[in-house]
Amino acid sequence: MKLIIDDLIDEIRLDSYLSSYLPNISRSKLQTVIKNERIKVNLKPVKPSYIVKPNDIIEIDLSFDDDKAIPPENIPLDVKYEDDNLLVVNKPSGMLTHPTSIETTGTLVNALLYKYGKNLSDINGDNRPGIIHRLDRNTSGLLMIAKNNKAHCYLAEKIKNREIEKNYYAVVKGILKDDHFIINEKIGRSAKHPEKMCVSDDGKESITEVSVIQRFNNATLIDIHLITGRTHQIRVHMSYIGHPVYNDTLYGFGKIKLKTDEQVLQSYKLTFPKPFTDEPITVEIEKDEKLKKTIAYLHAQT
Repeated sequence: MKLIIDDLIDEIRLDSYLSSYLPNISRSKLQTVIKNERIKVNLKPVKPSYIVKPNDIIEIDLSFDDDKAIPPENIPLDVKYEDDNLLVVNKPSGMLTHPTSIETTGTLVNALLYKYGKNLSDINGDNRPGIIHRLDRNTSGLLMIAKNNKAHCYLAEKIKNREIEKNYYAVVKGILKDDHFIINEKIGRSAKHPEKMCVSDDGKESITEVSVIQRFNNATLIDIHLITGRTHQIRVHMSYIGHPVYNDTLYGFGKIKLKTDEQVLQSYKLTFPKPFTDEPITVEIEKDEKLKKTIAYLHAQT
């Protein structure tokens, strides 16, 4: 990841500057990464206290260290479906799907390793056993996990061919006028802000289907059907049309009085063919506490 510094209004330390670009990483962890020389400025290692300057080139290496074993951890798993080839888990908000070079504990993978050990696919490497697709840290909800490589390949092909349906609940800012519409805008990584994605002519095809469930004074509860599955797709598309996901500060929501984790967004339904039989399976869960709390708050404002 490479970041080129624009004009600066005030002097600012490197660790403080990066904390705004990498909101999922604490400042203390950023300091550790800088000290371990995984973040360099103008090709040179620096201290966390380095004062960034216009035109500085910051290179960030957050790749996982494959030599470092992932510890299994006895973290409760909310399994909503399971057979011989796969399981569907309900990931809570605040949990990473898989480890990074900075966070190697407390993730869904740590919990999976404790319960399933080596009975998980390894196609995506040692740090992502069983992981076919992922959810952002603060997006809760359903994820499919492959127990073996054959099932992993089967499900990955179904995802590629758009034969797996993913539905999300989201609360977004403002009132959507249309009851149903499709956003078809390509998404790529932002050149200026590499921690973000953006609508871009050079990006990949990205299609989001939106249906209104309920309108409030200045917010709308929606059902989202992901036709493609790009990084941050829902958050980028909703921000692009001027209706960012509630409390998604990375994509422009701003501050609110209600205290919740980032982005009020939940993967609540998965429909997929059962591996090797093509029997249709649908797994659906109720709204999580963050959604319920936000909806109750919005009701109180009406």
